[in-house]
Amino acid sequence: MSDHDLKIDELIDGEDLTEKQRKIIISAIESFAEKGFSATSTSEIAKKAGVAEGTIFRHYKTKKDLLLAIVAPMMAKFVAPFFIKDLKKVLDQDYENVEDFLRAMLENRREFLIKNLATVKILVQEIPFHPELKDLFKEHIALKVYALFEKLVEHYQEKDQIIQIPAYSVFRMIFSSIFGYLIARYMIMPEADWDDEAETERTIQFIMHGLAGPNSSKK
Repeated sequence: MSDHDLKIDELIDGEDLTEKQRKIIISAIESFAEKGFSATSTSEIAKKAGVAEGTIFRHYKTKKDLLLAIVAPMMAKFVAPFFIKDLKKVLDQDYENVEDFLRAMLENRREFLIKNLATVKILVQEIPFHPELKDLFKEHIALKVYALFEKLVEHYQEKDQIIQIPAYSVFRMIFSSIFGYLIARYMIMPEADWDDEAETERTIQFIMHGLAGPNSSKK
């Protein structure tokens, strides 16, 4: 079994699944991540899982139900807890300067993305097209992360290191810049000749030039 298989197996570990269901779920994760939900047929999933196509429909009424069967536990049991736990590691550190925090945040999210590339790819690809996935994302990740992040923004605004704008605007600007870079780097153009150190620094400086308060450069 490959490292990739082991990571997927960890995702469904503890679920009340038959052996055939486990094979279907693993096959669907790999197929959805590689080809996308719409371009993947249940017959392809069945063939890869080594089961009859009818077996899929005995357990999942539709292909959408199969997608939700993957994403729901992924959010509730795997992605969300680790996301919140990892983020707290960054937020709980007393970084004196917002720039140090941004650098730690970017590297923290880079590590997370590399370890969970297949499952994150499914989320990025499918969230815009499925309201149910948007609701799951809001419930398990967005609202919890924002509550933590808002406190950090207020902390740096009190130190005059971030300009006095609403926390949700700071959240949007930072996360769109960081995740925009990471998604391009690891999902859209992974084959490009990336200079990760330089791109990290450019991303941080781009954010800092837009958000820097009067004391942001004080060490």
